[in-house]
Amino acid sequence: MHQSVRHFSTLRPQARRHFGVSRCLTAKAASARKPRERVEIPGLEMVTYGERMHYVPGLAKPVNPRWERDYKDPGRHRSPPIHEMLLYKEKPCYTYNQRTSLLEGTRQALWLTKTKLISGLPPRLFSLAESPANQIPDQDERVQNAIKNARFWDTTVERPGKEKYSNTLLINLLHLCATLQSSHPAIGRRILAEKYSLAATWEREEYLLQIRGQNGLLLNCMDPIPEVSGKQEVADTADHVLETFYPVSPTIDLQQVHVYKEEVNCIGFSDDYPYPHAHTLYFLDGVDTHCKLRPEQFRAKMVMFLFGNALARAHKLYGTQPQPILNRPITVQGVGTNGRIFQFMVFQLNTTDLSGDDGIKNQVIHLSYELCTL
Repeated sequence: MHQSVRHFSTLRPQARRHFGVSRCLTAKAASARKPRERVEIPGLEMVTYGERMHYVPGLAKPVNPRWERDYKDPGRHRSPPIHEMLLYKEKPCYTYNQRTSLLEGTRQALWLTKTKLISGLPPRLFSLAESPANQIPDQDERVQNAIKNARFWDTTVERPGKEKYSNTLLINLLHLCATLQSSHPAIGRRILAEKYSLAATWEREEYLLQIRGQNGLLLNCMDPIPEVSGKQEVADTADHVLETFYPVSPTIDLQQVHVYKEEVNCIGFSDDYPYPHAHTLYFLDGVDTHCKLRPEQFRAKMVMFLFGNALARAHKLYGTQPQPILNRPITVQGVGTNGRIFQFMVFQLNTTDLSGDDGIKNQVIHLSYELCTL
């Protein structure tokens, strides 16, 4: 009898074992059930089991109206159709946010903001950087220590990720700049803000444009930055011809929406904020794991958010009506880095009349250099 039991045990199918795979992955997926098509014949009413209050074979399933709650349940809220929303408008609005990747990069950003690009910092800014009064004691050695701290000392891994050491390096360099407060008391009139929300609206030709979102770290100050370009240099921008990229549309890669607020402008802070002026914006490349921008698109992001901060401030000071030329241009600085390459920008808003290509243009000064190759 024991032999027969062993004989039948050999005929029994053996269970297949899957090592390293969970049971839910080895199970056979259930086939999707196709919904039965409902046929409606005009003039013929279907007999349902709705009046009997229970299922009856052979009778059709009743179609009941959607139950509307007499209270507000956020977990089961259903938004109305777009054309029924209160803020719906026929004219589309093209929006730019911190994850937008412009196809044409800097050229497209310059056209959208009506800006003239100037390569290289002016001599006046270079003289300020090279002045011994604006340098830190043992500056080269302390900067190298800041780099080593970000790449070697602040982590236990052999090769830290870009999102780790670039942020640490930026904080270390800002800390070195703060050590000059004893000789430069104006540093004490500034403050850092993180994750603030920006909103600005303008019109460019027949397009309505908005910039929204959070760009990163912002250094605010009590006093505005003096303008970089003089009145003659600003007047000379009227002869500058903006570069086009026909047949590509200027609004390509911008999000088109029909539900929006008109003339929304917000610098991200309340009106009584003691540090109302944007001084320097800091951009970190590669920190957002859900959005990877190429170098050209990263520079376009810097131009757009520098322009957005300056435009929102101009609307607070001069109103939303287009101004052909501002009595006092608004200047905002920007620093972008991926931990190895640093890019400096100075944006000067000279006009808020951005509808046409003629007249005064805005200005942006750009310079980039490689800090280290560790």
